[in-house]
Amino acid sequence: MPRTQKNDNFIDKSFTVMADMILKMLPAKQQAKEAFAYYRDGMSAQADGEYAEAMDNYREALTLEEDPYDKGYILYNMGLIHASNGEHDQALALYKEALELNPRMIQALNNTAVIYHYRGEQAEAAGDKSESDKLYDEAARYWLEAVRMAPNNYLEAQNWLKVTGRLRLDMI
Repeated sequence: MPRTQKNDNFIDKSFTVMADMILKMLPAKQQAKEAFAYYRDGMSAQADGEYAEAMDNYREALTLEEDPYDKGYILYNMGLIHASNGEHDQALALYKEALELNPRMIQALNNTAVIYHYRGEQAEAAGDKSESDKLYDEAARYWLEAVRMAPNNYLEAQNWLKVTGRLRLDMI
């Protein structure tokens, strides 16, 4: 049974009804509509913490989706699941793929930076200053790009960049 038929609460049911109406009215190919349905079910499962189900839906959406921009969002959401499970290498690979398809996806830039920053903290705690500096520089590279695109977002990252000397005013 598709996830959209299992929704119990009013908001999920309302969203599903509206999304189904939009899908029916959209002048899109059936394959694109199916890809969206799998993507929507993946987001619903992900929100419920059903990560295996979400990944199955995202994989199916990825095989059906033809639009690179939309594929980027599918890959991004798959990366979120891996990151939340502590699978940072897989998350980084998926964020990289998402950014190749949509280089302006600032949330993928931010999340990539967060992982590198976290790894930098781990290296620093282990006493490896050289490795932590490399990882912090990598985090800075991604955060700088995100800040360039969205200067009013990621204020904590901007502050960290300033405090650590990794941000100059001429960079943004």
